[in-house]
Amino acid sequence: MLRIALTGPESTGKTTLAEQLAQHYNTAWVPERARTYLTELGKPYQEKDLLKIAQQQMAMEDEMAKQAKGLLFCDTELLVMKIWSQVKYGRIDDWILEELEKKRYDHYLLLYPDLPWTPDPQREHPHLREQMFRLYQGELKKLKRPYTIIQGEGEDRLEAAIRAIDRIVAS
Repeated sequence: MLRIALTGPESTGKTTLAEQLAQHYNTAWVPERARTYLTELGKPYQEKDLLKIAQQQMAMEDEMAKQAKGLLFCDTELLVMKIWSQVKYGRIDDWILEELEKKRYDHYLLLYPDLPWTPDPQREHPHLREQMFRLYQGELKKLKRPYTIIQGEGEDRLEAAIRAIDRIVAS
C-alpha cells in the first residue's frame, strides 16, 4: 500500500483534495485530527495539545490503513505538526521530531497557496501562506522526501493531483 501525505499551509484545500482523491481511487483517507480535537477542546489550545493531536493523528492513520485499497491519502501529517509547533511556540516536541524522521509516506503532495483564503476560527496565518509554503518545501528537501507541488483551482487542482498519483503508482 502507498501512503500519500497532503501537506502545506492552511487553507490550501488539503481536506477537500484528500477526500476527492480517496473517492477517485476508491480507497480510504485520513481526516485531520486537529480539527475535531480543537472543536472538542472548547478552549484555546496549548503547546501540550499539539503532541496529543500528533499522536492521535498517527493512531487514526494506522487505523484507516486497514481500510485502504492500495492507496491511503492522509489529510495532514507530522510535518504540519512540526511547523505549526515551531511557528507558534518556537520549539517542537521530541516525539514529533523522532516520528517525523521515520519514513512513513511514499510521496507528499505539497499544496501551493493559490486558493483564496477561507476564514475559519481554527486558522491562524492568512498572511503567511507563501512563507509557510517555503517552510514546508524546505523541510521536505531537508528530509529528502519525494514531493509534488499541486497548484490550480477546482478540477485543475484535482487533475494535477491525479496525474501525480498515477505517475507514482506506475513507477
